[in-house]
Amino acid sequence: MSDLLERLRRRGWRMTAQRRVIAQILDGDHVHLTADEVHTRAARLLPEISRATVYNTLGELVVLGEVAEVTVDGRAKRYDPNTRRPHHHLVCTRCGTIRDVHPTGDPLTRLPADRRLGFTVATADIVYRGLCPDCGVGSTA
Repeated sequence: MSDLLERLRRRGWRMTAQRRVIAQILDGDHVHLTADEVHTRAARLLPEISRATVYNTLGELVVLGEVAEVTVDGRAKRYDPNTRRPHHHLVCTRCGTIRDVHPTGDPLTRLPADRRLGFTVATADIVYRGLCPDCGVGSTA
């Protein structure tokens, strides 16, 4: 059983066939799918699932805090089920692969108080960009 499914069951979330399929698709490490990618994969398992159901379910999961919306390319919203442990993202600038990373230290302490311009900073979203192992092979970049 997936971690996301188990978390949703513990919350008492009504588990329809559509919701189960969506949760199964989102489960795992390094999952950062767009809503359209979720719909495409869900339709392979449950052909009658509608795009609206996928969008509505993703919205509910975000409101519940079980999935986070992330944007690393400035365009498409992606859905990240890794909400239990703070993390940052590594993004390949060539193929778009996204990986979760857990660096040590608190990024909030790296911005000194005198540089916060009066803001009370609560979170930091850090995206590291470069080439993944597949794209970096034989590359001079």
